[in-house]
Amino acid sequence: MDVIYGLLPGMLLLGIIAVVIFFWAVKNGQYDDMDGAANRILMESDQKKDESNNDDEK
Repeated sequence: MDVIYGLLPGMLLLGIIAVVIFFWAVKNGQYDDMDGAANRILMESDQKKDESNNDDEK
């Protein structure tokens, strides 16, 4: 039972730190564009393939 008295404040502290880090990330725009990077990766890959196919035809 004595262990709980030590673990409980530690878990509360870790939880508060996690919430603070989450709000900091939201404030700094970490979650503004969730789909942009995923779509950009796909589009750049397609463009590079198209460019390499055009080079082969020349």
